[in-house]
Formats: sequence, structure tokens, C-alpha cells
Amino acid sequence: MKDIIVKHYEKIEPEVNTQNGNSFAVKNIIPPDMTDKCCANFVEVEPGNFAYGYHYHEENEEIFYIISGKASVKTLQGEIFLTQGDVICFPANENGSHVISNPSKDEKLLYLDIGSANKPDVVHFTGTNQGMVITKNEMYKFSK
Repeated sequence: MKDIIVKHYEKIEPEVNTQNGNSFAVKNIIPPDMTDKCCANFVEVEPGNFAYGYHYHEENEEIFYIISGKASVKTLQGEIFLTQGDVICFPANENGSHVISNPSKDEKLLYLDIGSANKPDVVHFTGTNQGMVITKNEMYKFSK
């Protein structure tokens, strides 16, 4: 970042991500093109949906703070259930494999996703032979 950023959650335009009938919204606090050392986003997950896929990073650590709703997090160590006020931290290695989902039938999950923004980063989709390399300007998908 080059300057101070001040935003209000309700005034940030969401970026809706849709994958195979699943959708979630990301509200960038620090836009990707302004990210040098850290990233921060609000993530909204509707009931029955998940955010991103089951993955881990080689370079970037992540921290999720549950603002409202309930979360189920799939990890290599098993499923972890979180509620409002809980924080979970993921290391930058296979032990940090995760996918967060909303098990609720009627309540939206809202969490703050904070992490380092080292580039390049290699993201592995746990349990598959697929992943991606994220550079400062591009994203490259790969299969082993």
C-alpha cells in the first residue's frame, strides 16, 4: 500500500465468485493491485455454500476472523466448527489446507480474511494434482 485506506463494510462493492453452482462474495478492503505485503477482505458465504476450494499456499499465511454466522472448516486434521468471535490461522504449507463453508440453513456467514501477500505464491488444491502460481501481474493454472 502506498496510502492509508479507510472503507466501510456496507459501502464496498462485492465481487461475486461462482464455481459449479456455488457462490460467495468478496469485498476487497485492500484492492489486489494495491497489495504489497498484506491483503484483507470481507467474505460473505450464503447458507450451504463455501468460499474458494480446498487449498493451501506455499508462501502466504491466512487468518480468518468470524464476524457473524457459523463456519465449518475442512482441514487435514479434520473439521473445525467456528462461531462469531472465533479466529483461525493457517500456516503456509500443506498443514494449512483449508476450505471454509457455511453449514447454516438460513444465516449468512461473514468473515474477515487477512493474510500476507507474498508474490509469487504457489497455491495447491489439496487432494488434486492442480494448482496455480500467482505473480504480481498474472495467475497461471497448472496440473502435475
